[in-house]
Amino acid sequence: MNRFYIETELNTGNTIELTESVFHHWVRVLRAKEQEQATFFNGKGGEYVVTLTEINKKNAFVSIDQFDSVDRTAPFSVVLGQVMSKGDRMDYAIQKATELGVTTIQLLTSERCEMRLKYDRDQKKLDHWQSIAIAACEQCGMNRVPQVLAPISLDEWFSSNLPESRFVLAPNKNQENVLQNSQNNLALLIGPEGGLSEAEINTANVNHFKNWCIGDRVLRTETAPVVALSILNYHFASN
Repeated sequence: MNRFYIETELNTGNTIELTESVFHHWVRVLRAKEQEQATFFNGKGGEYVVTLTEINKKNAFVSIDQFDSVDRTAPFSVVLGQVMSKGDRMDYAIQKATELGVTTIQLLTSERCEMRLKYDRDQKKLDHWQSIAIAACEQCGMNRVPQVLAPISLDEWFSSNLPESRFVLAPNKNQENVLQNSQNNLALLIGPEGGLSEAEINTANVNHFKNWCIGDRVLRTETAPVVALSILNYHFASN
């Protein structure tokens, strides 16, 4: 059964009009027919079975038949601070981080950051990345969509209200067992291609981020969140 994220109120027994994006994808692209069913979710928890009751040239309507309170949220809450990178790398990082249960993605700039968004293109790029997170939720079964936040500097992020448990991926650094006694509400900082500078890692340490080196190899910026979040999923599911 197809799954769609829809930005509207959902209540069983009601009939609603499809949003433009869902109408385009389900009816126009996938050529859905009347009486076909799908799963809808709106990011507020749970999901709904709906049935296409009417299709017109420019719109369509569904009945909301059944609610399922299923919650596939990861056993931890993580704010991912991801320094931006160019091209498909950023798309991949957002997609996979979403599939692996990230709660929020805070885009960051740093000394070696490859890109700076231009004000006239900011919203288009942010909308693109948010749509990637939505599509990943539709595919993987998550019912809560992580928010992709507009980029800020590392210093701004350090001074914001972050969870007590804080990790920075820092290859080749001395470290303690960062997961021992860590809370399941945490912040994870991942640098750009070329990594964070020594000064930036030191500043992160001053702001209570613990160095985390996951293996002997230096991972690419888009691979790092996949590995780190996989480890966190295993760790918190096992405890």
